[in-house]
Amino acid sequence: MENKTMMKLIVGTEAMFFLCLIMAFVYLSFVSGFSPGEQQQLSIRSTGLFSMALFCSSGTFWLAERNYNSGNFKNLKRWLSVTILLGIVFLFGQGREYMHLLQEEQIKISNSLFGTAFYTVTGFHGLHVVIGLIILLVLLSMIIAGDFNHGRSSVIRTAGIYWHFVDVVWLAVFTVIYILPRLNLLK
Repeated sequence: MENKTMMKLIVGTEAMFFLCLIMAFVYLSFVSGFSPGEQQQLSIRSTGLFSMALFCSSGTFWLAERNYNSGNFKNLKRWLSVTILLGIVFLFGQGREYMHLLQEEQIKISNSLFGTAFYTVTGFHGLHVVIGLIILLVLLSMIIAGDFNHGRSSVIRTAGIYWHFVDVVWLAVFTVIYILPRLNLLK
C-alpha cells in the first residue's frame, strides 16, 4: 500500500477519535454543565496567538513542499525548520496555558469535569503535535543527510497530510472550546 494511502487511513481513524472527544466535550458542557466560570478562565487572546503559530505552520510546510518539488533543497530545509519552530512555539504556549490553569486557577483534571474534558481534548491534540514534530525532525535529518536528493519521494507529501490534519483538528478544538462558549453557544 502506498504511504500516502496509509497516512490517509491513519488520519481518517484519528479524525473519528477527535470527533468523539469533541462531541464528548460538547455533551458534557450541556448535560452535566461545567462549573460556572471555569471556561471563562481560558484566555482566548493568548491561545489565539499560539494557535496562529500552528496555523502558520501549515503555510510554511506548504512552502517547504513546494521547494522540494522545484528542487530547491536549501529553502526546503529552511521552511521545514520554520515549520518545526512554529510547532514548538505552539507547544510552549499550550504548556504555559496549562501551568496558568493548574497553578493560578486551580483547574485540574482531577477536581472538575471541565478540567477533565479540557485536558483530555487539548492534551491528546498536543500529543499529536509532538508526534508530528518527531516526524518532521526525522524528515529534516533525512533531508540534511541527502536522502531525498535523487528522484521524487512521496514521503514529504505524506508527512504533510499528517501535519495539516493536526492543524485542522486544532481549528475545530479551538472553535469548540474557546470561541463557541464566548458566543454562549456552549453553556
